[in-house]
Amino acid sequence: MRSYSTTITARAEDTDELGHVNNAVWVKWIQDVAVAHWAAAAPANHIAAFIWVVTRHEIDYRGNIRAGEHVLAETWVADAPRGARFDRMMRFTGQDGRIKVEARTTWALLDRATGHLTRVSPEIAAPFLGE
Repeated sequence: MRSYSTTITARAEDTDELGHVNNAVWVKWIQDVAVAHWAAAAPANHIAAFIWVVTRHEIDYRGNIRAGEHVLAETWVADAPRGARFDRMMRFTGQDGRIKVEARTTWALLDRATGHLTRVSPEIAAPFLGE
């Protein structure tokens, strides 16, 4: 699998009344990291022609972080696409080496010009699959 990773530092505005990163922020980070992976790996003509939308999130919250702490965000596509959809795996690991959040999100590919679902071709999937 061809993965993508980045480090994210929690800001004060990311936290809730308990002082932990809010669950809605974790969801935003999942989307931000997935979009960054697409932008980093896909060729420009694919980025211009297609856009991804989330159809499902499955998230396990295993821990949390506070403002000023960071996580290593990692994402990868484990399996080949099914029609217009594929599942993206996501893991956020804290500075302590413990997994804070894990997720499986399902994304659907849309044609930018028409807004219609589009089958994920092997050419589109190639930068995200394999070693």
